[in-house]
Amino acid sequence: MEKFIVTGEVQLSGHVRCSGAKNAALPVIAATLLSAGVSIIHDVPKLRDIAVMEQIVTLLGASVSWEANTLKIDTTNINLIEIPEHLMREMRASVFFMGPLLGRFRKVRIYYPGGCAIGPRPIDLHLKALEKLGAKVTESFGFIDAEAKRLQGAVIHFDFPSVGATENAMMAAVTAAGTSYIRNAAREPEILDLQMFLNKMGAKVSGAGTDTIKIEGVEHLSPAEHTVIPDRIEAGTFLIAGAITRGDIVVHNVVPEFLCSVTNKLQEAGTKIEIGADYIQLQADELRATDIKTLPHPGFPTDLQAPALALLSLAKGTSVVTETIFENRFKHVDELTRMGARIRVEGRTAIIRGVSKLTGAIVEASDLRAGGCLVLAALAAQGVSEIENIHYIDRGYERFADKLRELGAQITRSK
Repeated sequence: MEKFIVTGEVQLSGHVRCSGAKNAALPVIAATLLSAGVSIIHDVPKLRDIAVMEQIVTLLGASVSWEANTLKIDTTNINLIEIPEHLMREMRASVFFMGPLLGRFRKVRIYYPGGCAIGPRPIDLHLKALEKLGAKVTESFGFIDAEAKRLQGAVIHFDFPSVGATENAMMAAVTAAGTSYIRNAAREPEILDLQMFLNKMGAKVSGAGTDTIKIEGVEHLSPAEHTVIPDRIEAGTFLIAGAITRGDIVVHNVVPEFLCSVTNKLQEAGTKIEIGADYIQLQADELRATDIKTLPHPGFPTDLQAPALALLSLAKGTSVVTETIFENRFKHVDELTRMGARIRVEGRTAIIRGVSKLTGAIVEASDLRAGGCLVLAALAAQGVSEIENIHYIDRGYERFADKLRELGAQITRSK
């Protein structure tokens, strides 16, 4: 297993460019299956999760080619509607194929998906949405079958604004007969990006970014060309990296309005922020405590809770971080305490008493964002740290060590 070796106490400085958003690219790749032909997707990050999606579409019969970060997918010869169990277990986002395959081929079979162990993420909202649209869903022997002669427009109301369920319902509804409404829809920017791609294919979707999405079903969709939006979680991670090392960095290829909750909290923590049209500059000196509560967008993203926890470990005073999205997302706390952090977890709340320094240690990533958190802590810590299980980090950060080195970090990859 590979690991990162990090020598800390280096102030980051300089410029870094964010990749396209993994969480936008995944549903867009799935959506290409809604039509036959060649779709072209630009700025796709080369990550483990993307590689799994590529394996799935290839296994289903598509042909895939890369040119730099541009992905071409020819879905003309799709001939399977079942996704193997071993690929479903690799990544939770594989559930995104349900909506497109059901919409195009009227049936689909999947197994229960896997992914990072950050707490229960049942897919019942996905299945209920498909049933609302007229699909017959049956579960047995670990797999899920869904079929429908043709999906019918419906009103779907989510108990919780699930991002994945919202996206799956959108992809299923675009070719349903009649008009569908998704109420209490998730409002994340990645949903707006999916709407843009679906509409380029000929769909009639409106309202993404609000809590109500309207989809007027169409008979036919065509391939499309699209550029994925920048990765706001990667951008937030680099901003926090600049803050925790008391650095001066400029993060490019960002949509600042997608990061308002993050930049506001970083300012509360004592950093100076300058916002441009497509960049954010951060300068940091002394850090002070602040409180954070994770919420669905436009609230503070749960995917940045772990990196923020590392930052607040070195902030003057006591901070309180409340995790409202996932119930098991404080696994990184034990590893941070190995490095000298003072954190106490009570249920879904972490109480952080800032310390003057962290010290290098051998730590282990338990999931994608926990891995990012530990790298950031290591950048600020005295001495050398080793971060193990970095295959999790490879799932969501493209060229993470390379980009940090561009900012001056002393980080290497080793076996």
